Amino acid sequence: MKKLTSSEFRQMFLDFFHEHGHMILQSQSLIPQDDPTLLWINSGVATMKKYFDGSVVPKNHRITSSQKSIRTNDIENVGKTARHQTFFEMLGNFSVGDYFKEDAINWAWEFLTSPKWLALPKEKLYCTVYPKDTDAYNFWVKAGMPEDHIVKLEDNFWDIGEGPCGPDSEIFYDRGQENNDVSEDDPENFPGGENARYLEIWNIVFSQYNHLPNGQYVDQPHKNIDTGMGLERVLSILQDAPTNFETDLFMPIIHKTEELSKGKKYGENKEDTTSFKIIADHVRAVSFAIGDGALPSNSGRGYVLRRLIRRADLNGKKLGIDDAFLYKLVPVVGEIMASHYPEVQDQQDFIAKVIKNEEDRFQATLESGLSLLDDLIDKAKASKDKTISGKDAFKLFDTYGFPYELTVESAEDEGLKVDKAGFDSEMAAQKERARKARGDLQSMGSQDETLMNLKDASEFEYGVYEDQAKLIDIIVDDKLVDRADGESAALVFDKTPFYAERGGQVADHGAIYDQDGNLVAKVTDVQHAPNDQNLHFVDIILPLEKGQTYTLKIDRDRREGLRHSHSATHLLHAALREVLGDHTHQAGSLVEPDYLRFDFTALDPMTPREIQTVEKLVNQKIWDAIKVKTTITDPETGKQMGALALFDGKYTDKVRVVQMSDFSIEFCGGTHVANTEQIGIFKITSESAIGAGMRRIEAVTSKRAYEYLANRSGLLDDLQAEVKATKPELISDKVSSLETSLHDAQKQIEALTLQINQAKAGDLFNNVKTVGDLSVIAAKADVASMNDLRELADTWKSEAKSDVLVLALAKDGKANMIVALGDKALAKGLKAGDLIKLAAPIFGGGGGGRPNMAQAGGKNPAGLDDAIKAIIDAISKN
Repeated sequence: MKKLTSSEFRQMFLDFFHEHGHMILQSQSLIPQDDPTLLWINSGVATMKKYFDGSVVPKNHRITSSQKSIRTNDIENVGKTARHQTFFEMLGNFSVGDYFKEDAINWAWEFLTSPKWLALPKEKLYCTVYPKDTDAYNFWVKAGMPEDHIVKLEDNFWDIGEGPCGPDSEIFYDRGQENNDVSEDDPENFPGGENARYLEIWNIVFSQYNHLPNGQYVDQPHKNIDTGMGLERVLSILQDAPTNFETDLFMPIIHKTEELSKGKKYGENKEDTTSFKIIADHVRAVSFAIGDGALPSNSGRGYVLRRLIRRADLNGKKLGIDDAFLYKLVPVVGEIMASHYPEVQDQQDFIAKVIKNEEDRFQATLESGLSLLDDLIDKAKASKDKTISGKDAFKLFDTYGFPYELTVESAEDEGLKVDKAGFDSEMAAQKERARKARGDLQSMGSQDETLMNLKDASEFEYGVYEDQAKLIDIIVDDKLVDRADGESAALVFDKTPFYAERGGQVADHGAIYDQDGNLVAKVTDVQHAPNDQNLHFVDIILPLEKGQTYTLKIDRDRREGLRHSHSATHLLHAALREVLGDHTHQAGSLVEPDYLRFDFTALDPMTPREIQTVEKLVNQKIWDAIKVKTTITDPETGKQMGALALFDGKYTDKVRVVQMSDFSIEFCGGTHVANTEQIGIFKITSESAIGAGMRRIEAVTSKRAYEYLANRSGLLDDLQAEVKATKPELISDKVSSLETSLHDAQKQIEALTLQINQAKAGDLFNNVKTVGDLSVIAAKADVASMNDLRELADTWKSEAKSDVLVLALAKDGKANMIVALGDKALAKGLKAGDLIKLAAPIFGGGGGGRPNMAQAGGKNPAGLDDAIKAIIDAISKN
């Protein structure tokens, strides 16, 4: 069996199928493009529907990929089992009307068992087949699978209703009865049963039938192959890891979380270990999702991100981490995945900012939950049965993210009880709502029947900041109601000044008042319902009733910031096309009140001169005080006006064309300034890559731009004073001079350090012991760093002072050790790597190296003396 890193394994899979004529398809965004049936990309085949349904013919009918994926239908099990994850990679090979069963089976067997590839033990592999699929059974036998390792199961037929379907064949790896959670004679103890022994690693779907609406199954004209191999599962085998979480994809994240926790260690107890796993999984999911353009919110993908971040933070609290911390793990995720997915590393500052903002928001929400819990405790004390209702406990959990266990503990401290049956009932109802919202698990549909049935029109009022409107629909817990009291809700008015998120521009926030001027609700988000109504997500303060008239008032400062950012985005788009060429197209945008983000197509990074030119051009258009003209017309007339149509969008009969002279003309339904001079100033803060052929600009406008420039100016003033430059233009020369002086000083320090180490080497090397028939120098060295230990080892080697050298260093609470062997020690069969691996655990570390030299680091300097003794004992027994 090959011992491979995650990067090596992923590349080996792709290389194998590339050698067999497959086109390598790059991993697609987690956010589905032009597929409303999917909330997330949840498998490799999800990115290839256009090929399998025949709407697009691929250049190569053989395709392979490693596709990043998210599945959220079973979040509660993440961390509690060996295999559940929200974010994972699916390796796959696909045939679109090309090869079929025999080749798919032969190649699977070859990749798994060939010495050139994974070299898994054949006796450990099993497969399942559909009982009527005699072809698959015979091909497995022909490939080399023992007949008693082939299990026939009726469930081995992939069918989700109407459309392509067919038998499938799952491949399992036997991890041994010692890794099982059921007994040897348990009826589930077989490949495909509910057990931990037989690990499913690969599924091959033979898509040969079409399931017709009338229930009939007919042969497909073109038979296809769709496979899926879980990268993390196979990696756990290759790295001899008990679960997916002990692989190199997760352990660096877990180790960093250990550092952030208050003395907690992975593996010490079940509860803490579960928390470590949840955090490691969830930070991978949110890092990749945000990198692909998703943001936390109250609905859809955003709600999934919000839930994952909050769940990770709650588990951080269980580990003693009280403040925001998840954002600190983003660089670790980026480093682990950089070889195949550079996007997280490229965007890690933005991803970390989004996560930290959400964490900070959750801290405030959690405090509200604690306040509500105090009220519920007082209410329960006054009640007859001294019990907190299940509904109230669930509201704490669902709305405020307050753990049920903490509610129970707090209640017990006050001599109270919690209605667990009621809580469980509310939880089951929520899961059922979530199941219905997801629809079919294969498609991850997110349709909402209640919202889809809303029919009354809801008009958005451009240029209006406050107005009275009639409340025509109230939705609470996915049900239409006539009154909302004490709950969060979604509201639809006949008209509204609140802009619903669309086209990159985020939603307005604000407040709702009754006719007496009382604040009744805070608007936290606005989205478009399926029939395009404006759906206001609100926190209820006072009861609201359907049919009543309310005053809707948006946050004016937020709207002004959004107008500045959105109009600047249009100017930026036009400037990029003028500077870089008309081949440059917008690929996405985010318009926030305090900054803007603009994604565009480009093969090469922008040069500093190009960035300066674009920035200057945008500002020139601002200073030109161009009147922003909005025209409502039909799409064809808009195109004749020169308006850019983004993303091949489908437009309605009436469209808005936003025009800034002839410099920028675009279709746009967002809010804009009346004149470009209102933007004030525009400043680009970053330009970076977000993927192959994709770049991203971030920028600020107006007040934020002034604050940004003022801060930079202040830093420049501080630097000028620090380097004692009489003029700002002399700072560069001063810094260069200081760098030269620092370089010279470092050279001098290195020379002096070498002299000191040579002097210390004389003292160390005079103390030679005899162990058996070998001469040994073993001691703790009084030096500054691991590099100094290596220099001492080099001196030892050149002067041949002994047969064995063991040097240790205790510094700043950390331990280091180096072991070096001469020819005589090597001739006796000793290996430095073996000796260091023996010693390292004693001082809380790990390491390795070559037979003649190895090194290790650890966290327990107190164990160094025992570690040295262990090496001496091992040498004496050789």
